[in-house]
Amino acid sequence: METPYGKDCSYYYEDYNRGRDIQECRLAAKAGKLHEWTPKLCQNCPVPGIERANSCKHMMLDGEVKKGFLGMNKRMECSAFCTKTLQDVKEPQIGCGHCHEDNPIWEALLRDS
Repeated sequence: METPYGKDCSYYYEDYNRGRDIQECRLAAKAGKLHEWTPKLCQNCPVPGIERANSCKHMMLDGEVKKGFLGMNKRMECSAFCTKTLQDVKEPQIGCGHCHEDNPIWEALLRDS
């Protein structure tokens, strides 16, 4: 779904049908921090960029609302985990480095080299 800032995010949800006024981040809700989340956090959230750069089906994202100095400057922080290799992903935009090895196109390119 498109965030208020024009980015597509699979974790953002809004519903204004028939008088409802619901906006939520399901990633923040999964971490139990939905009460700290506001739609303004979508502006600089790293999740839409990660989803655009890496669509690995084995990568699971975890997000949390972090507060800055004196509780100001809230931001979303994201971490990733690969369910195939069972390891933390240091750079979620790139991935773990092992899941792309199963891609038949990648295998063909390596064979031809």
